[in-house]
Amino acid sequence: MSVQPAQNPKLNIICEDGPVIAVNKPSGVISQGAPAGLQSLAEQVKAYLKVKYNKPGVVYLGIPHRLDRPVSGVSVFARNSKSAARLSDQFAKRQVTKTYRAILEKPPTKDEGVLEDWIYRIPDHSRVEISNASTKGAKHARLTYRTLAVSQGKALVEVDLETGRMHQIRIQFASRGYHILGDEKYGANSKLRNPIAIGLHAWQLSLIHPIRKEPLTITAPQPEEWGRLGFGF
Repeated sequence: MSVQPAQNPKLNIICEDGPVIAVNKPSGVISQGAPAGLQSLAEQVKAYLKVKYNKPGVVYLGIPHRLDRPVSGVSVFARNSKSAARLSDQFAKRQVTKTYRAILEKPPTKDEGVLEDWIYRIPDHSRVEISNASTKGAKHARLTYRTLAVSQGKALVEVDLETGRMHQIRIQFASRGYHILGDEKYGANSKLRNPIAIGLHAWQLSLIHPIRKEPLTITAPQPEEWGRLGFGF
């Protein structure tokens, strides 16, 4: 694995390995399809590749997964369609190990555990709610977590995501009274310095390299602000 410097100082490339390129996405940046006046993360990566490889015309970039706008962390892209298809297949078949870190407004009662629910996406809204198995359209959601540290009344937890439902980590903790810092959409009362950010970070992804077929683990350092909160991991 090799890390290459980006022309855009805001673009933090954390892995560039053959057709695989991964970026530590900042909170507040839209992964893809940004409105006029804003540049998405995908557009930033395309601009980087265009300059680095002196590519004429439109630059191809495969996007096998996306992070929500207020979430930071590992975002993986592919430089060719074959690799993009292979990576997308891994995500679809849940063959990618996803580990997140989150700051909760208060420590959970148990230092570690399993959260299991049925989640329903509210039609025409970018929002979900806890439901039950009998609700049409509800999807099963499961994660495991462990508390890494407690500081200033808040808790840093590490989450292994077993299913990849919309806003899964956010709603599963919030529904139990452990809101993610800054996540006002799901009831949080406190904010981070960046008003768009929430205390949720895609810390690590483990997948199979689409060409070499070898395990590849990519880790994204936590946001700097987390260190000021006492979570400098």
